[in-house]
Amino acid sequence: MLRIGTRKSKLALWQANFIKEKLEEKGYQAELRLITTTGDKILDSPLAKIGGKGLFVKEIEEALLRGEIDLAVHSLKDVPMVLPEGLTLGAITERESPFDVLLSREGKRLEELPEGAIVGTSSLRRQVQIKRKRPDLRVEILRGNVDTRIRKMEEGLYDAIVLAYAGVKRMGLENRITQVLEDFIPAVGQGSLAIEIREEDERLKEIIGFLDHRESRLRAECERTFLRELQGGCQVPIGAYAWIEGDTLKLKAFISDLKGERFIEGYKEGQKDKAQEIGKGLAHKMLKEGAQEILRSIYGSFGK
Repeated sequence: MLRIGTRKSKLALWQANFIKEKLEEKGYQAELRLITTTGDKILDSPLAKIGGKGLFVKEIEEALLRGEIDLAVHSLKDVPMVLPEGLTLGAITERESPFDVLLSREGKRLEELPEGAIVGTSSLRRQVQIKRKRPDLRVEILRGNVDTRIRKMEEGLYDAIVLAYAGVKRMGLENRITQVLEDFIPAVGQGSLAIEIREEDERLKEIIGFLDHRESRLRAECERTFLRELQGGCQVPIGAYAWIEGDTLKLKAFISDLKGERFIEGYKEGQKDKAQEIGKGLAHKMLKEGAQEILRSIYGSFGK
């Protein structure tokens, strides 16, 4: 029996059950083990102020290291760039659309929202990109699962909200999407699932090997290397998007200060089997172009 560790939200359960069904189709027995993470408990503060990405995986990783579960299913965008010693990403699934989407109460697109309209999101990356396109809008913090966020919008607390396309689709709510924000640079890894296992577990690596999608892994490695080299976290508005055309892997990315006043974009491409080199190269290029100063000013302000 394979024990799958997961968070308890509807989306997390959908994702874990998706992997469970894939394993069962191959003849393996599997069961879910539900784990509450720190990120699930603290819902009234921005992620940047309470610790960032690891909040949604730490307790699950600890259960994995203790041997209480055999594998963990995460949204790849929630997985920190550096994994705990002894753990590895055994599979990265085929990527769903990585883009953000706008849901609005009156069916208005971002450019059609009235001046002063309230847009909800918990992401600094999304906040900055909204403000750059519509500085006249009010962007306010919104946390909670997909259903909760939609309900708050319907109750009139927000005129529109921004979510990940992948999560909305997995919840069967595509009909609620007003606009796909394809000109927004998405979060690193957004759209893929990550299956985390113990590094020493060779048998499990073989079992889940069929779930690993090579092109999605190359894209993820490129984006994650970029972010790791930049040493960015949830306190910094950063986006990166890698895609493959033929044998060429292309990467575009941005980093911004918290107000969106200093906004640095970058682009790099190369052979697709050089994914990590492309990510590293773009990170170093952008650091020289001013990203270093942005990081210093943001981390300095958080330390005050």
